[in-house]
Amino acid sequence: MKTLVPILGDQLSHGLASLRAADRRTAVVLMAEVAEEASYVPHHKQKLVLVFSAMRHFAEELRRDGWTVDYRRLDGPDAPGSLTAGVEAAVLRHGVSRIVAVRGGEHRVIAAQQGWGRFGVPLTLLEDDRFMVSTAAFEGWAQGRKRLRMEDFYRWQRAETGVLMEAGQPLGGQWNFDKDNRKSLPKGMPVPAPPRFAPDAITQEVMALVNDRFPTNFGTLQQFNWPVTRAEALVALERFVADRLVHFGDYQDALVEGEATLFHSLVSTSINLGLLSPRECIDAAVAALETGAPLNAVEGFVRQILGWRDYVRGIYLREGPDYVHRNALGATRPLPEFYWTGGSGMRCFDAAFEQTRDLAYAHHIQRLMVLGNFALLAGVDPHALHLWFLIVYADAYEWVEAPNVIGMSQYADGGLLGSKPYVAGGAYLSRMGNHCGSCRYKVKEKAGPDACPFNYLYWDFLARHEADLSKNQRLWTVYDGWRRFSPERQAEIRADAERFLATVC
Repeated sequence: MKTLVPILGDQLSHGLASLRAADRRTAVVLMAEVAEEASYVPHHKQKLVLVFSAMRHFAEELRRDGWTVDYRRLDGPDAPGSLTAGVEAAVLRHGVSRIVAVRGGEHRVIAAQQGWGRFGVPLTLLEDDRFMVSTAAFEGWAQGRKRLRMEDFYRWQRAETGVLMEAGQPLGGQWNFDKDNRKSLPKGMPVPAPPRFAPDAITQEVMALVNDRFPTNFGTLQQFNWPVTRAEALVALERFVADRLVHFGDYQDALVEGEATLFHSLVSTSINLGLLSPRECIDAAVAALETGAPLNAVEGFVRQILGWRDYVRGIYLREGPDYVHRNALGATRPLPEFYWTGGSGMRCFDAAFEQTRDLAYAHHIQRLMVLGNFALLAGVDPHALHLWFLIVYADAYEWVEAPNVIGMSQYADGGLLGSKPYVAGGAYLSRMGNHCGSCRYKVKEKAGPDACPFNYLYWDFLARHEADLSKNQRLWTVYDGWRRFSPERQAEIRADAERFLATVC
């Protein structure tokens, strides 16, 4: 029996379940750069280069390992317009007897795969077992719970896996060390540079293709520096553990002018593509405890993978395709133009934008508490923001991006993920970073055209949603503060917000 094994662009793992289920002597691996996948949103140029280059490198590795690979390039004469068209053509071209594939991560891809059974040969869709938790296990954990909080999931996973556990208790006597991970970076503290991955001939060829086929897509390619092979991804992981993990915990929330990557791992693209496994990343960090890495740093990194990554995937699959359209707060403003152009005047925002444009990257606090926070305060349509995040980041796939934006960032799911909206004013941004010193707005001013917009937008957001959010016990003291303002001060805040938003939305 000849088996067709379609491999998607984010399934670049030699231990993929469909490869394990096939016999390389009688299997044909299908890989295709598909126009539909490249353009269902206008991806950042670096995302396109990353995926296509990694796919081409992976195909070459499979061939060296003895697999027959049918690779269809985007610029080739028989490039398929869609995944489904590519599989149908390959069934006819190779006369296969069955199709074995790993289920995709996004609802639209899964729906397409489920239709491949109409090609007249048996179809087997396998669970993607590269995650720490299966979909069935997540459903078993979620079933019957009154709340689906990440912290509860994380503690369950720690107990299930034994990661950072000792005699049935969390190592160090507490489950997370988040309160220790909110320091601002001391002035003059050196930050190790991440490794450089010079584009090879394959990557350079893909860069030319992307510039030719997608000239108007967002972003630049000059600073492209993502691992495109497993060997490079392993170097990225090793260098993070050796050079930056030691300070990752303390400064993971810091916002620093001119320091785009700080002590962050930069391995999310490699994990999401399949070049690294979640477990090997966790194990590498935990092993560093033996060589002096502090527990708060290791636990903070482990929580991002063992906790947050699998949790948001479980929520995404459980909640269904309509999750991306939730809008619990009724936000309808269009996305401001400066999300595409920069030049907002708010230095923290513009720094995050510039990184996003040039690196297809911003760290989690920039995404949540600057870019996302502004949109939430301004009342931007959460679906529009979701699409923006899906477009601009190299590690963005809907299964991981949508819960982070719709749920965590925008509170558009009504509190399914977050116990309260993640909003903050200028004081938080000033405390966590140093952008305010070079900003045209003044963070200490609370009113008027020179005041930091985050200051009055914060209170205006709370005032707009007082009827609903004041019932949230985590916001009771905040609303007490709002009510202590005089009617005149409240009116001034609302007027400043209305004036500013009229100019940008």
